[in-house]
Amino acid sequence: MAVRRRVIVHGRVHGVGFRVSVARAAELRGVAGWARNRPDGTVEVVLEGDEDGVESVVRFCREGPRGAAVTDVEIASEHPERLGTFEIR
Repeated sequence: MAVRRRVIVHGRVHGVGFRVSVARAAELRGVAGWARNRPDGTVEVVLEGDEDGVESVVRFCREGPRGAAVTDVEIASEHPERLGTFEIR
């Protein structure tokens, strides 16, 4: 059963490869979605896939790649839209 999560990541998350790292983590776990930098300095990530894969990427978002300093993560459940790939926006 597919699930969808929207994740907003706060902290030092721009300029540290956060979106690329999330894309790699998602692709390794078969999770679709997208990631984008927001003007307020956060990163927004949408994840769709099986619950274990999505939750694994959410856990990755709580830490981020080397160089990131995550201070807060907001998570919302949404209805899946049947996304097929992961993209960086």
